Amino acid sequence: MEASSIIAVRVTPRSARPGVGGWRPTADGREALEVRVAAAPADGAANAELVKLLAKALSVPKSAIDIVSGETSRLKRVSVPLATDEIHMRLG
Repeated sequence: MEASSIIAVRVTPRSARPGVGGWRPTADGREALEVRVAAAPADGAANAELVKLLAKALSVPKSAIDIVSGETSRLKRVSVPLATDEIHMRLG
């Protein structure tokens, strides 16, 4: 059975340098993955780009990644079909 995890992701829209950054502490002391997207946060464009970037960085299909909460927020909870340690390993 394949493991899945829910990770916190902090999205920065309208970035000149889109990409997946590193893990950063959040205000509550947890860690969130920093992701920069070029798209503006309108009509779901930033969310679509987030899914595309995460899928490429983690080598999983886009259809396997799901935004669980925070669709309209910078801080999102994202379901990924990998164990947490595997996610950390693949992202370096």
